Amino acid sequence: MRLLSLLFTILLMVSGCSREQVNNHQIVVFGTYVTISVWGAEAEQEQRAIAAITQDFQWMHRDWHAWEPGALVDVNRQLARGEPAELIPSLQPLLKQAQQLSEQSEGLFDPSIGALLKMWGFQQNERPDGPPPAPEKIEAWLNDRPTMADVTITKTTVSSKNSKVQFDLGAFAKGVAVDRAIARLREYGIDNAIVNGGGDLRAIGSKGGKPWRVGVRHPQGAGILAAIEIRGDESVFTSGNYERFNEYEGVRYAHILDPRTGRPVEGITSVTVIHDSGAVADAAATALAVAGVENWHRIARKMGIKMAMVVEESGVVHLNPGMRSRLQFEGGEPRLQISAPL
Repeated sequence: MRLLSLLFTILLMVSGCSREQVNNHQIVVFGTYVTISVWGAEAEQEQRAIAAITQDFQWMHRDWHAWEPGALVDVNRQLARGEPAELIPSLQPLLKQAQQLSEQSEGLFDPSIGALLKMWGFQQNERPDGPPPAPEKIEAWLNDRPTMADVTITKTTVSSKNSKVQFDLGAFAKGVAVDRAIARLREYGIDNAIVNGGGDLRAIGSKGGKPWRVGVRHPQGAGILAAIEIRGDESVFTSGNYERFNEYEGVRYAHILDPRTGRPVEGITSVTVIHDSGAVADAAATALAVAGVENWHRIARKMGIKMAMVVEESGVVHLNPGMRSRLQFEGGEPRLQISAPL
Protein backbone atom coordinates (compact mmCIF):
# COMPACT_ATOMS: atom_id res chain seq x y z
CA MET A 1 0.00 0.00 0.00
CA ARG A 2 1.41 3.33 -1.02
CA LEU A 3 -0.74 5.31 1.43
CA LEU A 4 1.69 5.36 4.32
CA SER A 5 2.02 7.63 7.35
CA LEU A 6 0.77 11.14 6.71
CA LEU A 7 2.07 14.44 8.03
CA PHE A 8 -0.41 17.19 7.32
CA THR A 9 2.29 19.74 6.79
CA ILE A 10 2.60 22.02 3.81
CA LEU A 11 6.17 22.95 3.04
CA LEU A 12 5.92 25.89 0.70
CA MET A 13 9.09 26.22 -1.30
CA VAL A 14 8.19 29.13 -3.55
CA SER A 15 10.59 30.05 -6.31
CA GLY A 16 9.41 33.63 -6.28
CA CYS A 17 6.38 35.86 -6.52
CA SER A 18 6.50 36.48 -10.24
CA ARG A 19 3.89 34.86 -12.46
CA GLU A 20 6.64 34.30 -15.02
CA GLN A 21 8.33 31.45 -13.18
CA VAL A 22 7.50 28.14 -11.53
CA ASN A 23 6.30 28.07 -7.94
CA ASN A 24 6.85 24.74 -6.17
CA HIS A 25 4.71 23.59 -3.26
CA GLN A 26 5.53 20.40 -1.36
CA ILE A 27 2.99 18.46 0.67
CA VAL A 28 4.15 15.54 2.80
CA VAL A 29 1.47 12.96 2.11
CA PHE A 30 1.02 9.26 1.25
CA GLY A 31 4.45 8.53 2.67
CA THR A 32 6.16 10.70 0.08
CA TYR A 33 6.56 14.29 -1.02
CA VAL A 34 3.89 15.43 -3.45
CA THR A 35 5.30 18.40 -5.34
CA ILE A 36 2.87 20.75 -7.05
CA SER A 37 4.59 23.03 -9.55
CA VAL A 38 2.55 25.94 -10.88
CA TRP A 39 3.34 28.36 -13.68
CA GLY A 40 1.77 31.76 -14.23
CA ALA A 41 -0.98 31.83 -11.58
CA GLU A 42 -2.09 34.63 -9.30
CA ALA A 43 -0.66 34.16 -5.80
CA GLU A 44 -4.06 34.15 -4.06
CA GLN A 45 -5.67 31.59 -6.37
CA GLU A 46 -2.57 29.44 -6.13
CA GLN A 47 -2.59 29.38 -2.32
CA ARG A 48 -6.32 28.66 -2.21
CA ALA A 49 -5.85 25.76 -4.62
CA ILE A 50 -3.00 24.30 -2.56
CA ALA A 51 -5.09 24.57 0.61
CA ALA A 52 -7.99 22.76 -1.07
CA ILE A 53 -5.70 20.00 -2.34
CA THR A 54 -4.24 19.54 1.15
CA GLN A 55 -7.75 19.07 2.57
CA ASP A 56 -8.53 16.54 -0.17
CA PHE A 57 -5.40 14.55 0.64
CA GLN A 58 -6.35 14.50 4.31
CA TRP A 59 -9.72 12.85 3.74
CA MET A 60 -8.27 10.50 1.12
CA HIS A 61 -5.73 9.24 3.63
CA ARG A 62 -8.35 8.91 6.34
CA ASP A 63 -10.96 7.17 4.19
CA TRP A 64 -8.82 4.98 1.91
CA HIS A 65 -6.06 3.64 4.15
CA ALA A 66 -5.90 -0.17 4.20
CA TRP A 67 -4.50 -0.69 7.69
CA GLU A 68 -4.87 2.50 9.73
CA PRO A 69 -8.30 3.03 11.36
CA GLY A 70 -10.79 4.50 8.91
CA ALA A 71 -13.58 3.81 6.47
CA LEU A 72 -11.79 1.21 4.35
CA VAL A 73 -10.61 -0.76 7.36
CA ASP A 74 -14.20 -0.83 8.60
CA VAL A 75 -15.39 -2.12 5.22
CA ASN A 76 -12.78 -4.88 5.24
CA ARG A 77 -13.77 -6.00 8.73
CA GLN A 78 -17.40 -6.35 7.71
CA LEU A 79 -16.53 -8.25 4.54
CA ALA A 80 -14.34 -10.64 6.56
CA ARG A 81 -17.41 -11.41 8.69
CA GLY A 82 -19.42 -12.14 5.55
CA GLU A 83 -21.53 -9.02 6.00
CA PRO A 84 -22.36 -6.28 3.49
CA ALA A 85 -20.64 -3.00 4.30
CA GLU A 86 -21.95 0.51 3.98
CA LEU A 87 -19.91 2.79 1.75
CA ILE A 88 -19.09 6.40 2.42
CA PRO A 89 -19.54 8.62 -0.67
CA SER A 90 -15.84 8.77 -1.57
CA LEU A 91 -15.37 4.99 -1.60
CA GLN A 92 -18.26 3.95 -3.86
CA PRO A 93 -16.99 5.49 -7.14
CA LEU A 94 -13.43 4.48 -6.26
CA LEU A 95 -14.37 0.82 -5.89
CA LYS A 96 -16.50 0.93 -9.05
CA GLN A 97 -13.56 2.29 -11.02
CA ALA A 98 -11.24 -0.29 -9.49
CA GLN A 99 -13.62 -3.07 -10.47
CA GLN A 100 -13.81 -1.82 -14.05
CA LEU A 101 -10.02 -1.53 -14.35
CA SER A 102 -9.59 -4.99 -12.85
CA GLU A 103 -11.94 -6.47 -15.44
CA GLN A 104 -10.11 -4.73 -18.29
CA SER A 105 -6.78 -6.09 -17.01
CA GLU A 106 -8.08 -9.68 -16.75
CA GLY A 107 -7.66 -9.41 -12.99
CA LEU A 108 -3.95 -8.59 -13.07
CA PHE A 109 -4.77 -5.30 -11.35
CA ASP A 110 -6.73 -6.53 -8.36
CA PRO A 111 -7.39 -4.36 -5.28
CA SER A 112 -9.16 -7.24 -3.50
CA ILE A 113 -5.85 -8.93 -2.51
CA GLY A 114 -5.24 -6.92 0.65
CA ALA A 115 -4.90 -10.08 2.75
CA LEU A 116 -2.13 -11.33 0.44
CA LEU A 117 -0.28 -8.02 0.70
CA LYS A 118 -0.55 -8.22 4.48
CA MET A 119 0.75 -11.80 4.43
CA TRP A 120 3.86 -10.60 2.58
CA GLY A 121 4.39 -7.75 5.05
CA PHE A 122 3.47 -4.90 2.71
CA GLN A 123 0.69 -3.47 4.85
CA GLN A 124 2.87 -1.57 7.28
CA ASN A 125 4.66 1.74 7.30
CA GLU A 126 8.12 0.19 7.61
CA ARG A 127 9.87 -1.97 5.03
CA PRO A 128 9.28 -5.67 5.88
CA ASP A 129 12.34 -7.54 7.06
CA GLY A 130 11.15 -11.05 7.84
CA PRO A 131 10.95 -14.29 5.87
CA PRO A 132 8.40 -14.67 3.08
CA PRO A 133 5.14 -16.44 3.93
CA ALA A 134 5.20 -20.22 4.02
CA PRO A 135 4.14 -21.88 0.74
CA GLU A 136 1.20 -23.58 2.44
CA LYS A 137 -0.17 -20.19 3.54
CA ILE A 138 0.00 -18.88 0.00
CA GLU A 139 -1.64 -22.07 -1.27
CA ALA A 140 -4.45 -21.72 1.26
CA TRP A 141 -5.09 -18.18 0.07
CA LEU A 142 -5.06 -19.30 -3.57
CA ASN A 143 -7.61 -22.03 -2.86
CA ASP A 144 -10.22 -19.33 -2.21
CA ARG A 145 -8.51 -16.55 -4.14
CA PRO A 146 -10.62 -13.38 -4.05
CA THR A 147 -11.12 -11.20 -7.11
CA MET A 148 -12.95 -7.99 -7.88
CA ALA A 149 -15.43 -10.14 -9.80
CA ASP A 150 -16.52 -11.51 -6.39
CA VAL A 151 -17.62 -8.01 -5.35
CA THR A 152 -21.10 -6.51 -5.65
CA ILE A 153 -21.27 -2.72 -5.40
CA THR A 154 -24.49 -0.72 -5.05
CA LYS A 155 -24.91 3.00 -4.54
CA THR A 156 -24.47 2.62 -0.79
CA THR A 157 -23.03 -0.84 -0.04
CA VAL A 158 -20.38 -3.38 -1.03
CA SER A 159 -20.66 -7.10 -0.43
CA SER A 160 -19.03 -10.38 -1.41
CA LYS A 161 -19.71 -14.08 -0.97
CA ASN A 162 -15.94 -14.53 -0.63
CA SER A 163 -14.91 -13.47 2.87
CA LYS A 164 -11.26 -13.30 1.75
CA VAL A 165 -11.94 -10.09 -0.17
CA GLN A 166 -9.90 -7.38 1.53
CA PHE A 167 -9.47 -4.09 -0.31
CA ASP A 168 -6.10 -2.40 -0.67
CA LEU A 169 -6.25 0.53 -3.09
CA GLY A 170 -2.55 1.30 -3.06
CA ALA A 171 -2.01 0.21 -6.66
CA PHE A 172 -3.99 3.14 -8.01
CA ALA A 173 -4.96 5.50 -5.17
CA LYS A 174 -2.01 7.77 -5.90
CA GLY A 175 -3.23 8.12 -9.47
CA VAL A 176 -6.71 9.03 -8.25
CA ALA A 177 -5.21 11.59 -5.86
CA VAL A 178 -3.12 13.18 -8.62
CA ASP A 179 -6.18 13.40 -10.85
CA ARG A 180 -8.12 15.05 -8.02
CA ALA A 181 -5.35 17.58 -7.46
CA ILE A 182 -5.30 18.51 -11.16
CA ALA A 183 -9.08 18.96 -11.09
CA ARG A 184 -8.73 21.24 -8.06
CA LEU A 185 -6.09 23.35 -9.78
CA ARG A 186 -8.38 23.80 -12.76
CA GLU A 187 -11.27 24.75 -10.48
CA TYR A 188 -9.13 27.67 -9.32
CA GLY A 189 -8.23 28.72 -12.85
CA ILE A 190 -4.76 27.17 -12.94
CA ASP A 191 -4.00 25.62 -16.33
CA ASN A 192 -0.22 25.13 -16.22
CA ALA A 193 1.04 22.77 -13.51
CA ILE A 194 2.55 19.42 -12.54
CA VAL A 195 1.43 17.26 -9.62
CA ASN A 196 4.27 14.84 -8.89
CA GLY A 197 3.90 12.16 -6.24
CA GLY A 198 7.28 10.50 -5.81
CA GLY A 199 7.95 10.36 -9.55
CA ASP A 200 4.39 9.50 -10.60
CA LEU A 201 2.78 12.58 -12.07
CA ARG A 202 0.25 14.35 -14.19
CA ALA A 203 1.05 17.59 -16.01
CA ILE A 204 -1.18 20.13 -17.72
CA GLY A 205 -0.42 23.07 -19.96
CA SER A 206 3.16 24.22 -20.30
CA LYS A 207 5.94 26.15 -18.61
CA GLY A 208 5.93 29.57 -20.24
CA GLY A 209 5.03 28.08 -23.60
CA LYS A 210 7.62 25.30 -23.33
CA PRO A 211 6.60 21.68 -22.64
CA TRP A 212 7.03 20.27 -19.16
CA ARG A 213 9.96 17.83 -19.31
CA VAL A 214 9.96 14.91 -16.89
CA GLY A 215 12.34 12.02 -16.24
CA VAL A 216 11.72 8.28 -15.87
CA ARG A 217 13.92 6.83 -13.17
CA HIS A 218 16.39 4.15 -14.20
CA PRO A 219 15.20 0.95 -12.49
CA GLN A 220 18.67 -0.57 -12.23
CA GLY A 221 20.63 2.28 -10.73
CA ALA A 222 20.73 5.96 -9.95
CA GLY A 223 19.79 8.55 -12.52
CA ILE A 224 17.32 8.86 -15.36
CA LEU A 225 16.56 6.22 -17.97
CA ALA A 226 14.70 8.57 -20.30
CA ALA A 227 13.05 11.98 -20.52
CA ILE A 228 9.54 12.75 -21.75
CA GLU A 229 8.06 16.05 -22.91
CA ILE A 230 4.43 16.38 -21.83
CA ARG A 231 1.87 17.22 -24.50
CA GLY A 232 -0.96 19.25 -23.04
CA ASP A 233 -2.43 16.95 -20.38
CA GLU A 234 -0.75 13.63 -19.64
CA SER A 235 0.05 11.31 -16.75
CA VAL A 236 3.30 9.37 -16.47
CA PHE A 237 3.26 6.52 -13.93
CA THR A 238 5.83 3.86 -13.18
CA SER A 239 5.61 0.64 -11.16
CA GLY A 240 8.92 -0.93 -10.22
CA ASN A 241 10.40 -3.53 -7.93
CA TYR A 242 12.85 -0.93 -6.61
CA GLU A 243 10.06 1.08 -4.93
CA ARG A 244 9.14 -1.28 -2.08
CA PHE A 245 10.50 -4.72 -1.40
CA ASN A 246 11.53 -7.18 1.25
CA GLU A 247 15.09 -8.51 1.10
CA TYR A 248 15.59 -11.67 3.11
CA GLU A 249 18.70 -13.87 3.08
CA GLY A 250 19.93 -12.24 -0.10
CA VAL A 251 16.65 -12.59 -2.04
CA ARG A 252 14.62 -9.53 -2.97
CA TYR A 253 10.83 -9.91 -2.98
CA ALA A 254 9.05 -7.12 -4.86
CA HIS A 255 5.87 -5.54 -3.50
CA ILE A 256 4.06 -6.07 -6.83
CA LEU A 257 2.26 -9.37 -6.32
CA ASP A 258 0.79 -11.64 -8.98
CA PRO A 259 -2.72 -12.57 -7.78
CA ARG A 260 -2.59 -15.75 -9.87
CA THR A 261 0.41 -17.17 -8.02
CA GLY A 262 0.31 -15.28 -4.73
CA ARG A 263 3.97 -14.37 -5.21
CA PRO A 264 5.96 -11.29 -6.28
CA VAL A 265 6.43 -10.66 -9.99
CA GLU A 266 9.75 -11.76 -11.46
CA GLY A 267 11.77 -10.75 -14.49
CA ILE A 268 10.41 -7.19 -14.68
CA THR A 269 12.09 -4.24 -12.99
CA SER A 270 9.72 -1.46 -14.06
CA VAL A 271 6.78 -0.48 -16.23
CA THR A 272 6.05 3.09 -17.34
CA VAL A 273 2.72 4.17 -18.82
CA ILE A 274 1.56 7.44 -20.38
CA HIS A 275 -2.19 8.14 -20.28
CA ASP A 276 -4.45 11.13 -19.80
CA SER A 277 -5.78 9.67 -16.52
CA GLY A 278 -3.48 9.22 -13.55
CA ALA A 279 -5.73 6.52 -12.08
CA VAL A 280 -5.70 4.47 -15.29
CA ALA A 281 -1.95 4.93 -15.75
CA ASP A 282 -1.30 3.85 -12.15
CA ALA A 283 -3.46 0.73 -12.39
CA ALA A 284 -2.11 -0.18 -15.84
CA ALA A 285 1.53 0.11 -14.75
CA THR A 286 0.81 -2.52 -12.07
CA ALA A 287 -1.18 -4.76 -14.43
CA LEU A 288 1.52 -4.72 -17.12
CA ALA A 289 4.20 -5.57 -14.57
CA VAL A 290 2.16 -8.64 -13.58
CA ALA A 291 1.46 -9.49 -17.23
CA GLY A 292 5.17 -9.68 -17.96
CA VAL A 293 7.04 -9.73 -21.24
CA GLU A 294 4.73 -12.25 -22.91
CA ASN A 295 1.43 -10.51 -22.23
CA TRP A 296 2.00 -6.81 -21.50
CA HIS A 297 1.07 -5.74 -25.05
CA ARG A 298 -2.26 -7.58 -25.01
CA ILE A 299 -3.23 -6.25 -21.57
CA ALA A 300 -2.21 -2.71 -22.52
CA ARG A 301 -4.51 -2.88 -25.53
CA LYS A 302 -7.40 -4.17 -23.42
CA MET A 303 -6.92 -1.30 -20.95
CA GLY A 304 -6.82 1.35 -23.67
CA ILE A 305 -3.13 2.15 -23.13
CA LYS A 306 -1.43 3.66 -26.17
CA MET A 307 2.07 4.19 -24.74
CA ALA A 308 3.93 1.81 -22.44
CA MET A 309 7.49 0.68 -21.65
CA VAL A 310 8.46 -2.55 -19.88
CA VAL A 311 12.02 -3.00 -18.59
CA GLU A 312 13.32 -6.52 -18.00
CA GLU A 313 15.81 -7.44 -15.29
CA SER A 314 18.21 -8.23 -18.13
CA GLY A 315 18.08 -4.58 -19.19
CA VAL A 316 16.06 -5.17 -22.38
CA VAL A 317 13.44 -2.46 -22.87
CA HIS A 318 10.13 -3.43 -24.49
CA LEU A 319 7.92 -0.67 -25.83
CA ASN A 320 5.47 0.17 -28.58
CA PRO A 321 6.23 2.68 -31.36
CA GLY A 322 4.08 5.39 -29.78
CA MET A 323 6.09 5.22 -26.57
CA ARG A 324 9.38 5.06 -28.45
CA SER A 325 8.58 8.31 -30.23
CA ARG A 326 8.11 10.08 -26.89
CA LEU A 327 11.31 8.98 -25.14
CA GLN A 328 14.71 10.60 -25.14
CA PHE A 329 17.07 8.07 -23.56
CA GLU A 330 19.79 9.38 -21.30
CA GLY A 331 23.32 8.02 -21.48
CA GLY A 332 22.84 5.97 -24.63
CA GLU A 333 20.04 3.86 -26.00
CA PRO A 334 19.46 0.50 -24.25
CA ARG A 335 18.60 -2.74 -26.02
CA LEU A 336 15.12 -2.22 -27.44
CA GLN A 337 12.35 -4.60 -28.42
CA ILE A 338 9.72 -2.59 -30.29
CA SER A 339 6.28 -4.18 -30.51
CA ALA A 340 3.38 -3.57 -32.86
CA PRO A 341 1.43 -0.32 -32.33
CA LEU A 342 -1.17 -0.30 -29.59
